[in-house]
Amino acid sequence: MSAAARVSLGTAIAPARATEPDNAPVWDGRRAGHYEVWYLTFNHAPSRAGFWIRYTLESPRAGVPYAQVWFAAFDGERPERSVALNRRYAVDALALQAAPFEVRIGPAVLRHDEARGALEGGGHAVRWDLAWEPSPATHRHLPDIVYRTDFADTRVLSPGPRIALSGSVEVDGRRFDLRAEPGGQTHLWGRKHAHAWAWGRCSAFTDGAEAFVEALTVRVRRAGLVLPPVTFLAVHLDGAELRSTSFRAALRSRGRFGTGRYAFTAESPDARVAGEFTCAPERMVQAEYADPDGARCFCANTEIGDLTLTVLRRAAGAAWEERRLVAQGTAHFEVAGRERDAAVVRRHLPL
Repeated sequence: MSAAARVSLGTAIAPARATEPDNAPVWDGRRAGHYEVWYLTFNHAPSRAGFWIRYTLESPRAGVPYAQVWFAAFDGERPERSVALNRRYAVDALALQAAPFEVRIGPAVLRHDEARGALEGGGHAVRWDLAWEPSPATHRHLPDIVYRTDFADTRVLSPGPRIALSGSVEVDGRRFDLRAEPGGQTHLWGRKHAHAWAWGRCSAFTDGAEAFVEALTVRVRRAGLVLPPVTFLAVHLDGAELRSTSFRAALRSRGRFGTGRYAFTAESPDARVAGEFTCAPERMVQAEYADPDGARCFCANTEIGDLTLTVLRRAAGAAWEERRLVAQGTAHFEVAGRERDAAVVRRHLPL
């Protein structure tokens, strides 16, 4: 097929895979003005490496739909060895299936519990073969009403917010064997990327804490005006969840971001959270994305960043108790906007 992707609704989902419908493709194989993304981020603790794999489709307002596979390997010990590649495919190389979930782009495939693929060119060759146990619950970054309506330009959720990946990745002849390494898997879609955003995730801390953080700050453009940033945050710590993802909670949250830095705060009557993702620019890779309307945006990403997180909690009438967590080289975050970041010189290589 040359005019549209193959799209299948499939059959019912087993109860044990309750998060699988949140990965189901939204695109119908024909509609113009739509983009959709599924991505994995994860670490390899023995080598201090981090990885980012992205399966995407683009259906421009004007033009022919296409698919793309992106891969980046971040070398935590020698950043100059980091590799970032992407390849565009014609739409007839794309096959989508809702149940059981599957995205296939050329030789690359993503399912709810596995991912495989390969890219070669520009003097590089990479390959991945990964599997994980699906998460029992999806993390929804945004207020519930966003997923029930169509007013937002982009919607995002993570069917696999905390997964443990096993398998292997090969980068230019170097093999990384993974055994339950920490990572996450996210699905996003919409009409247009945000005007600017910062995103961060971490589930591997230096003290081995049973904790997870996912933060998102977005700026949108409406009627020619760029609105102030809005921040959404979730922290899981010691079996408790601190969640700031409603519009009301977002009014009390703050996010600031720039080159190699994303800081955020949130508070409620019984909890306060402050954190900061950081990374040297040479440990980041910059990718150029296209909106369905043809506008461009630039995303500087790393999977080997640092995170400092302070959580203050108290029971009713009790004193505040502080917990401080640190992640070194295991934080995933990105900063994006409508202009290229001149400080981040390493870029994705189109094949």
